[in-house]
Amino acid sequence: MESLTKTTQKIQLVDGTFTPSETADIVLALLNEKINFHKLQRISWCEGSAEADTKYPDGRIAELEKEKAVTKEFVTQVRHKGKKLRINGVLEISVEE
Repeated sequence: MESLTKTTQKIQLVDGTFTPSETADIVLALLNEKINFHKLQRISWCEGSAEADTKYPDGRIAELEKEKAVTKEFVTQVRHKGKKLRINGVLEISVEE
């Protein structure tokens, strides 16, 4: 008999309506965590070799920093309109074959 193994998992990280300030806090905290992850990854790679290729973490850090700026601008525009924001953040994890 063949056994079935779960190959995907979904985690509901955020689900709700938030003020612009709350939204900024949530989204910027997530982005900052990912930036810190890539900075630590870069440091780890460089510990083994001063000539380590860090293009990937460097690029991701730059992309995430841009996303922070876009998020701040978007939240500022919404704040001026007196609106709230809805966040539906699902993290999907799957086994790579």
